[in-house]
Amino acid sequence: MFRRRFWVSLALSVPVIFFSEFIQDVFGYTAPTFLGSVWITPVLSVIIFAYGGVPFLSMARTELENREPGMMMLISLAITVAFVYSIASLFLEGTTPFFWELVTLIDIMLLGHWMEMRSVRQASGALDELAKLMPDTAERITESGDTEEVPVSELGEDDVVLVRPGASVPADGEVVEGESSVDESMITGESRPVDKAPGVEVVAGTVNQDGSLRIKITKTGEETTLAGIMRLVDEAQKSKSRTQLLADRAAGWLFYVALGVAAITAVAWVVATGFNITVLERVVTVLVIACPHALGLAVPLVVAINTSTAAQNGMLIRDRIAMEESRNLDTVIFDKTGTLTKGEQGVVGVETAGDWSEERALEVAAGVEGDSEHMIARAIRDAAEERDIQRAQVSNFENFRGLGVRATVDGETVHIGGPNLIEKLGIERSDGIAAFAEEAGSNAETVIYLVHDESEAVAAFALADVIRDESRQAIEALHAMDIEVAMLTGDSEDVARAVSEELGIDQYFAEVLPEEKDTKVEQLQSEGKFVAMVGDGVNDAPALTRADVGIAIGSGTDVAIESGDIILVDNNPLDVVRLIRLSKASYRKMQENLVWATGYNVFALPLAAGILAPIGILLSPAIGAVFMSLSTIIVAINARRLGGIDLSV
Repeated sequence: MFRRRFWVSLALSVPVIFFSEFIQDVFGYTAPTFLGSVWITPVLSVIIFAYGGVPFLSMARTELENREPGMMMLISLAITVAFVYSIASLFLEGTTPFFWELVTLIDIMLLGHWMEMRSVRQASGALDELAKLMPDTAERITESGDTEEVPVSELGEDDVVLVRPGASVPADGEVVEGESSVDESMITGESRPVDKAPGVEVVAGTVNQDGSLRIKITKTGEETTLAGIMRLVDEAQKSKSRTQLLADRAAGWLFYVALGVAAITAVAWVVATGFNITVLERVVTVLVIACPHALGLAVPLVVAINTSTAAQNGMLIRDRIAMEESRNLDTVIFDKTGTLTKGEQGVVGVETAGDWSEERALEVAAGVEGDSEHMIARAIRDAAEERDIQRAQVSNFENFRGLGVRATVDGETVHIGGPNLIEKLGIERSDGIAAFAEEAGSNAETVIYLVHDESEAVAAFALADVIRDESRQAIEALHAMDIEVAMLTGDSEDVARAVSEELGIDQYFAEVLPEEKDTKVEQLQSEGKFVAMVGDGVNDAPALTRADVGIAIGSGTDVAIESGDIILVDNNPLDVVRLIRLSKASYRKMQENLVWATGYNVFALPLAAGILAPIGILLSPAIGAVFMSLSTIIVAINARRLGGIDLSV
């Protein structure tokens, strides 16, 4: 709306300015005259006022009803006074119309608000993205044992549904038949698939992986875990308080200043000269000059350049208020998995026994796990590739559910599996491998064994969620800015403590359920902290929305992105530091621009009021308009300097 009205009003303003007597005098030309040419300026000005100015009058009514004067009331005051006086000047001798000042003021304000609105996107899509996780239909098992496809909304408690590999679980329930792994990362945010067997609960929206499951429904509709998360997101969105913008506060002050100065001007001139046209012109000049063109651009210009600069540095700004307030952060909460860590398993240690080397162990293990898509298999293959180790040729591959795999390498049998495999085969581990496994367990790392000839554990691999290289640097930089760092995770206390100690995190919250992350943010806020939440999972969505500033990892789920105020495209924790630095620099530019935009009023308003009239100095509306233009140019140049800021860490 602002964009459309700006272009139409700008086009109509060109002839108004061209035929303005003041502009003709300044640039030394004479506009052509023809029948009706004298009416071009007033008629087009009326159209511009009605089309481009009325939206400001409409929005000013809200400020008036709330008794909170801001930008809309200041703009409305200036354009209404200029419009009424200019129309009246057509019929009053000795008066000068303000038509060109009126239309340019409307154009500038429309441009400023178009830029402002373009830079703002409200976090309105989170609930829609959550809803997409739920399947539309389910395969319900009938009394005869067959399946029928029904809408999820028709499922009831105690119904049994079939969930095939790759399908989403339609409602919360309990496995009654079948075994499989279920990807719960969209709910828990954790990277490791969870094994499911009869008697184990499953959650709506999670994805079944490699086996068929029959599930008895225990919760449907609004009672499911996913529905609960959706309610938290909705509540957190509604609980965000309205923050009045800096420019609005400045405009509110100027509104009262303008009325005060106009009243003093009127009284002083009536006392000095009596009531006449001069008094009216002085009052009108004061009220029009009180609304500087530059004030309408002071903040939107900075916001537009700020948004562009942020995007060039891997940050997308969806809520400008959150961006502005990031400068005040004193606590940053990071989700662990996928944020501080890569959200994927990696080999973090290898121990061998006998004459087996690490290279030989990885060569064989990578060969055995060559065709598996299991997360642990991928981690072992990645470890071999990082060391340029070729996979061994294998044959006779077999998978033993719950135990591991078996294959033949160079005519010899090898197994790969966890502690259950060692127990099943009755193998005694060497002292070195046993000590390695014990230490890995204390760090909450997963241990996988390579067994040769069903008799000897020749190697052990420790796997863990890999910490990002940038995480430590980001936390050190935040500490240097006197910002406290906290971590949220659904992982165990051991895992949380290990990661926290390694990264130097100030405090951590472990074993946090999805619905509790939102509560942890609220807990820190209740302690008087100004909190940012950085996360990527569905379970992070309520916390992202509840936080004073929600920062979503761009490679995370769509729900987290829709819930965040700011999105880190490159999935780099260092961008949190850059964000805060940019916020502080942008706020400084806003303050500087507001000084330039309003500072000239300190000089212009008294002159417009006629304080120096006794010595022959009186500011005319035309000269006042020149000052306004100069102020606007300075504001634009100053805002452009923000684009050159150095955000390197």
